[in-house]
Amino acid sequence: MKEVIHARGHEHVTAEHASTFEVTTDDYLTPAGDCILAIEADRAPADFDPEFVAACRDADATITFEIEADGHRESVTGRGDPALEFTNERSAVGRTSDYVDDRTIVNGAAFAAEGFDRDLVAALADGAEATVTISVE
Repeated sequence: MKEVIHARGHEHVTAEHASTFEVTTDDYLTPAGDCILAIEADRAPADFDPEFVAACRDADATITFEIEADGHRESVTGRGDPALEFTNERSAVGRTSDYVDDRTIVNGAAFAAEGFDRDLVAALADGAEATVTISVE
């Protein structure tokens, strides 16, 4: 099962955060948002299919977050958690930790924003259109 989000980069994308990465529906980004990879997302966790959400709530689930922009692609894998809510209407956040809130879409990610391919980050900083695919197995 998968969910697809369309978004775009922004000049303030730096992807320097050490424990999270994020895609937001917000139409702006300040330099402080160093975990944000893309803005103006057309969907948020609250929009995801209930069957997808249920699958992600399995502690044994493998969740993969993939982002593609301007011919560059990166994916990171983490795990599901029974506490995942998928109720936030603005932001989808991946975490290297076990922390869960209404924005969390994956826990135990192999890396955070700082681990994303720098050519991809540069494309996002140039405002490239982005496609995010979140899949669960």
